[in-house]
Amino acid sequence: MPLAVRRLSCMCGRVQCEAIGEPILSGVCYCKDCQEGGRRIEALPNAARIRDPDGGTPYLTYHDDRVRFLSGEDLLADYRLTPRSRTRRVVASCCNSGMLLKFDPGFWVSTYRSRYEGDDLPPIEMRTKTQHRRSETELPSDAPSYRGFPLRLFTRLIAARAAMLFG
Repeated sequence: MPLAVRRLSCMCGRVQCEAIGEPILSGVCYCKDCQEGGRRIEALPNAARIRDPDGGTPYLTYHDDRVRFLSGEDLLADYRLTPRSRTRRVVASCCNSGMLLKFDPGFWVSTYRSRYEGDDLPPIEMRTKTQHRRSETELPSDAPSYRGFPLRLFTRLIAARAAMLFG
């Protein structure tokens, strides 16, 4: 059975990327860093939203080796909340589209869900760090919500790492 291939691109189309197979996780993060990082990216000139209206940042998280750029890689710019931050948010500088988040030295990449083409995206599986959510709207009930980062998240990441190492 062929692996799913999902395409993502910046708003103007100069940066093209593909994600192969199913993601490790389809989730929404409400941590302070994701909210602040999203706010900063959305404040760039003509940038599109990457956060949901309630402040959560939806991601599809893949193994590093499952995401590749097809064009426009030279247009990518890294943003960090502080100079020493181990997390970098990658933006297409041509149109200020947030593309992905990379935690170094992690083996995964979290792509912004809003950058994907089509509607064949997997459903949200979990909402994390909801203790930092500041919206007055009711928390969506489409997936389990966790005040912190649940053990289930780390189990998924460890299992994905093991699968990479042992084929």
